[in-house]
Amino acid sequence: MRRYRNYWVYSCGLGVAWAAVLGLTSALRGESELRRVLPVFGGFCIGWVSTTIARYVYPPPERWTSKQPPAPGAGAQDGP
Repeated sequence: MRRYRNYWVYSCGLGVAWAAVLGLTSALRGESELRRVLPVFGGFCIGWVSTTIARYVYPPPERWTSKQPPAPGAGAQDGP
């Protein structure tokens, strides 16, 4: 299951979900309602592109991308 925890799998899932939303909106509500939803989809796409660029410019720390689980107590701070 860990192999599916991947940004590209997540992105494909979002694409499928948006295709379903746009398709159902068009089929059930008509073209006028679809025109109201398209700017929301466009805004989502702008945000998705922005986060994709940020993931490459600022990759996550090595401790989050390593294959080994963190040691017990790792990251816990001593004291109050």
